[in-house]
Amino acid sequence: MFRFAILALLSLASLWAQEGKLRFIAFGAHPDDCDIRFGGTAVKLARAGHLVKFVSVTNGDAGHHEMGGGILAQRRYRETQESARRLGIAEYEVFDNHDGELLPTLEVRKQIIRAIREWKADVVLAPRPNDYHPDHRYTGVLVQDAAYMVVVPNIVSDTPALRKNPIFMYYMDRFQKPAPFRPDIVVAIDDVWDTKVDALDAHVSQVYEWLPWVAGVLSQVPKDPAARKRWLSERRKPRMTPSIRKALERRYGAERAKQVQYYEAFELCEYGRQPTWEELDKIFPK
Repeated sequence: MFRFAILALLSLASLWAQEGKLRFIAFGAHPDDCDIRFGGTAVKLARAGHLVKFVSVTNGDAGHHEMGGGILAQRRYRETQESARRLGIAEYEVFDNHDGELLPTLEVRKQIIRAIREWKADVVLAPRPNDYHPDHRYTGVLVQDAAYMVVVPNIVSDTPALRKNPIFMYYMDRFQKPAPFRPDIVVAIDDVWDTKVDALDAHVSQVYEWLPWVAGVLSQVPKDPAARKRWLSERRKPRMTPSIRKALERRYGAERAKQVQYYEAFELCEYGRQPTWEELDKIFPK
């Protein structure tokens, strides 16, 4: 009898523990976008026991100056899987849509609705729908368009609708029109910065080849693996703006905020469930 009572208590404790775990799904246009905008926060969430999934809405088959097509898509897929391993997240899915050709079509919207539903997401992250790259813009539009439809049973009826609308959040960007980014929640990631850089380092085709080539700094990339990772860390260090500093002070207090060097910031989308500030503060790790 005593043994069964202990087992019952352990089972109840397990249920209580599971109740505090959330399911996050992050969408990016390309197979490194989620890592860049959300990688540090994803590490902290995964280490706390939450389930995190990344989704690239295109296969990245155009993002290189020397290779392309299926060979590049396969290479970039392998990079996502290595990045996911280094981050410790649950899954990294890549949709088979062509890089540079993404449009906000009904077909792709259905892909996103299915992904959100199948993951049973509590929180959904995506770019804002204003950006220099059309794939980024349309990923934002597509996720916005899915924000209500994920709870409508007769839309994409082959996948059960969610009973509760998730919280939808935007990644940080520096675009000012039609409105500047608003840092509703900021996560200090100094303690996991090296892990984030290690995950970005897995995207060799991008961070050491394509993006430096586009920026005209390919000749500056060190050949030595350790040196180039240090170079990557320096290039990816975020700028500290007055709005970010204010948001850090609000969340962490003035003294700790002064010490923060690395962060990721997010804006609450007005679509989807609208949490309180207190709830957001509990959902996102410190």
